[in-house]
Amino acid sequence: MTPAARVQAAIELLDLIIAAARENGPPADRLLAEGFRQRRYAGSKDRRAIRELVYGAIRACGPVPESGRAAMLRLAELDAQILPLFDGSQYGPSLLAPGEQPARGGIAPEWLERALAEAGIAGEEAQALLTRAPLDIRINTLKASAETLDLPEEAEALAVPGALRLKEGTQVEQWDAFQGGRIAVQDCGSQLACLAVGAEPGETVIDLCAGAGGKTLALAAAMENRGILVASDTDRARFSRLAPRAQQAGAEVADAVLIDPGKELEGLSEWAGKADAVLVDAPCSGTGTWRRNPEARWRLTPAQLERYTAAQAHLLDIAAALVKPEGRVIYVTCSLLNAEGPDRIEAFLGANPQWKAQPMALPLGRECGSGLRLTPHHDGTDGFFIARLSRPW
Repeated sequence: MTPAARVQAAIELLDLIIAAARENGPPADRLLAEGFRQRRYAGSKDRRAIRELVYGAIRACGPVPESGRAAMLRLAELDAQILPLFDGSQYGPSLLAPGEQPARGGIAPEWLERALAEAGIAGEEAQALLTRAPLDIRINTLKASAETLDLPEEAEALAVPGALRLKEGTQVEQWDAFQGGRIAVQDCGSQLACLAVGAEPGETVIDLCAGAGGKTLALAAAMENRGILVASDTDRARFSRLAPRAQQAGAEVADAVLIDPGKELEGLSEWAGKADAVLVDAPCSGTGTWRRNPEARWRLTPAQLERYTAAQAHLLDIAAALVKPEGRVIYVTCSLLNAEGPDRIEAFLGANPQWKAQPMALPLGRECGSGLRLTPHHDGTDGFFIARLSRPW
């Protein structure tokens, strides 16, 4: 493909991504995969170049662009090599029309950019949300250790014990260590959230929003497969991935409970008042993960944010009913918005004065309300808010 044809292909894919963002359709990576299947003439170098153009344009735009062409013109403002390719050549983009304008730059839609600024995420902190994330892995201590692990490439040891960092794009899924369950792909911030749980052998620990089980497996390793580990979720498709992943990792999960939304306590009634710790990895806006999913900032609306905060409050109440006296609840969101972090915890503590926030001695993060916040700029991780709460009796 010519450079101009690559630009035109990227524009067409961006049109699909923009439409999906407006209509809550498939994510960008899925649309790209399907787009490349339809463009079998595109070689590996073409696909790589087109992907770079697509994600470069997504990151360059703040609000949702009017079109893929406008998004590409915005990227052309940052990359002088692109604009000459709007030359009207065969398979390339048409010539610029008089007065044709690029999409607007920025970090996000205006309302969302303001909400981030209110949380102190502005300037370099905000810009870092649109950089590229490295690849972090976790050593599965049920099967390996830092001393025994042999990897094909050198990895950087991080502040969290057992966390290693590789360059972005490393194909770890092809490594024997990955296929043998000795390592797992997991952002360092996510590993830190598991560390905040303080799970120990012999305890009863519940992962309330387990999803595909990334944090569940880390908790099993921390517990050394001794004690009772319970995982639950309402998403059947994601939750179905837990069992094969646990088998690969050699992790023992005592109970995996698929629960109906709104009937969480009914589904977990066996464990009510019995847990030493409950991890609430709550559904959220994902503003801390834009390095990996930059188009997600086009999908979020104020109404969706309100639904997330309502769900987070509901999950905190469920977790409070599951822990035993002197038990602990660890609340985690991959969000940098106050509404999903410090404000949510303050609301819970205000409604439940018998509960207190516990200090956390963690190697990364800064104090944020009654918890800690991690950011890509300051900590080199995805963005997270973490709080640990306890009930004295």
